[in-house]
Amino acid sequence: MERGKMAEAESLETAAEHERILREIESTDTACIGPTLRSVYDGEEHGRFMEKLETRIRNHDREIEKMCNFHYQGFVDSITELLKVRGEAQKLKNQVTDTNRKLQHEGKELVIAMEELKQCRLQQRNISATVDKLMLCLPVLEMYSKLRDQMKTKRHYPALKTLEHLEHTYLPQVSHYRFCKVMVDNIPKLREEIKDVSMSDLKDFLESIRKHSDKIGETAMKQAQQQRNLDNIILQQPRIGIKRKPKKDAYTIFDAEIESTSPKSEQDSGILDVEDEEEDEEVPGAQDLVDFSPVYRCLHIYSVLGARETFENYYRKQRRKQARLVLQPPSNMHETLDGYRKYFNQIVGFFVVEDHILHTTQGLVNRAYIDELWEMALSKTIAALRTHSSYCSDPNLVLDLKNLIVLFADTLQVYGFPVNQLFDMLLEIRDQYSETLLKKWAGIFRNILDSDNYSPIPVTSEEMYKKVVGQFPFQDIELEKQPFPKKFPFSEFVPKVYNQIKEFIYACLKFSEDLHLSSTEVDDMIRKSTNLLLTRTLSNSLQNVIKRKNIGLTEDARHAAEEEIYTNLNQKIDQFLQLADYDWMTGDLGNKASDYLVDLIAFLRSTFAVFTHLPGKVAQTACMSACKHLATSLMQLLLEAEVRQLTLGALQQFNLDVRECEQFARSGPVPGFQEDTLQLAFIDLRQLLDLFIQWDWSTYLADYGQPNCKYLRVNPVTALTLLEKMKDTSRKNNVFAQFRKNERDKQKLIDTVAKQLRGLISSHHS
Repeated sequence: MERGKMAEAESLETAAEHERILREIESTDTACIGPTLRSVYDGEEHGRFMEKLETRIRNHDREIEKMCNFHYQGFVDSITELLKVRGEAQKLKNQVTDTNRKLQHEGKELVIAMEELKQCRLQQRNISATVDKLMLCLPVLEMYSKLRDQMKTKRHYPALKTLEHLEHTYLPQVSHYRFCKVMVDNIPKLREEIKDVSMSDLKDFLESIRKHSDKIGETAMKQAQQQRNLDNIILQQPRIGIKRKPKKDAYTIFDAEIESTSPKSEQDSGILDVEDEEEDEEVPGAQDLVDFSPVYRCLHIYSVLGARETFENYYRKQRRKQARLVLQPPSNMHETLDGYRKYFNQIVGFFVVEDHILHTTQGLVNRAYIDELWEMALSKTIAALRTHSSYCSDPNLVLDLKNLIVLFADTLQVYGFPVNQLFDMLLEIRDQYSETLLKKWAGIFRNILDSDNYSPIPVTSEEMYKKVVGQFPFQDIELEKQPFPKKFPFSEFVPKVYNQIKEFIYACLKFSEDLHLSSTEVDDMIRKSTNLLLTRTLSNSLQNVIKRKNIGLTEDARHAAEEEIYTNLNQKIDQFLQLADYDWMTGDLGNKASDYLVDLIAFLRSTFAVFTHLPGKVAQTACMSACKHLATSLMQLLLEAEVRQLTLGALQQFNLDVRECEQFARSGPVPGFQEDTLQLAFIDLRQLLDLFIQWDWSTYLADYGQPNCKYLRVNPVTALTLLEKMKDTSRKNNVFAQFRKNERDKQKLIDTVAKQLRGLISSHHS
């Protein structure tokens, strides 16, 4: 009985489920029906569901049939109405056709009237044109008379304008008259006369420009220097309202010269005489020195005569020849700064003129032509400067040349010329400047070391003590407590060399001024030059002193110096380690060593590179001491109490840093070590990190205590301490996902390893 009730309940439940599925199929989008059908096949009542589905389909078919029968009469009525509309449309078409026929008939008279009006207006225009032609005869005679007067007074440009108007405006309209033929015959002769005179003026202009390029360039560079000084004043005094004096609009000369009709303007040489200005007087603009009217007149005349292309080709050809002459440096240019200055002045003068021509004429020169000339000038100038500057051995002259090149580049940059290659070349000259400085300071160091007695500096009073400390920032608390007289632990050459190093840095900074370098680039330049001064120049000077037989140190002093080397080196390592900033909770896996460690390794490499003059044992001991101190400090950093939690990602980053240390050890920073000897300083860290990163606890626990154990250098106390730090993060981070199947297994694994480590520790103590 109970089974029957249960079967009936299950049947009702199945029927309800099938009904729900059918409603979902009817209301669900086709693309989302898959999960619904899957639920049918997952059940055991597939056949019953199919029967219900067939029944539902038949019901829907009957409903569709009823709906079609219900709306059939409406469809028939719509067709009947549509047939009625077709008849009405035909009637409307007939009415439109009839209206159009009537409109065409009525418009014929209007078209005829319009044709008559058109003929009347045509006759009116013909009469007006006839009157205009008759009225043109008198102005032609007046214009020709004006032309003759202008030619007699040598006002060629206005004469050309008059000739242009006469030839192109008046004569074509009255050319059938006899007096007009006489005028037409004289026009070619007048045109050639004007052409020859204007070309003569142009040649005089080009010759004057060639001779005075030096003066033009000098003026432009003075103007750039004044502008730079003004900018510096504005930067230094930002609250003072200083207005920049606007440039004279030299481009208005063209318009003024076109309107000028005086004979004097026709005879300008092209260069205006300007006396030398005093330092406190205003420097005129570069274009103020030049009268460009001969170029404008000749260009316009040739354009009117249809020979503009000929004129452009001639002008560009002549200027290219002049450019090659300007860019040819004198053979003795490197001997004095004036030689370089004159060379730059000529180049600047040339391109100032071309830039003005570019902006005040339409196409006489174009940007492509200017760029081509500038590229040629840039390559030849750079080549000349490379050749001649290489002869210079005086750092002061190199510095003056650099300032002159910067002014040269800034001047041309004002006119829109790209000068990046000049500044790139200055970086090459900077290296040469550094070499000349190094040679100069080599002599300075040699003189300082030769004159030193290599005895501690004695001081008998506070004044003498402060004087030495003022020259060299030395701090020693024990020495300060000692009574006078007392001695500094170095000789006089130390503060002297220190001050000379500062002077060297100042000299390097002077060269970096106005090079548009960032502070980082300047710092890199100073650092590179100073490193060379210390590692090469000063190091060589010290080596030469040490190798002398008459210079020696006592055995107690040598040991003290060696211990000082080891101590200071370790202190420097500690300073770098203070910059360490590990994110012990990171989940990201890094791909490079930490920045602080990269800088530390670079410091150690450069330091050991200058240890070549020391005895081999001292250099090896210093290197091994530094590596051991670094390894110990890194281990302490990893295990210190402040680091309460860490992740596997943080351990991976720490491992990258240790690998960087091992790579440094393998590179052999100091010669004389046997293979892998220096790497042993990091063996404790390496085995500990491998154990945790590889999660090789089975090997560690199984082989512990054996002489050939893979993790022989891993102390179980250290391993337990590190494991506890990682255990605290296991509940928050997913760092052990690769070692577990679920959270319970992971926690059990960590607890098991920790328990076994405690057992090892206990058995070891017992």
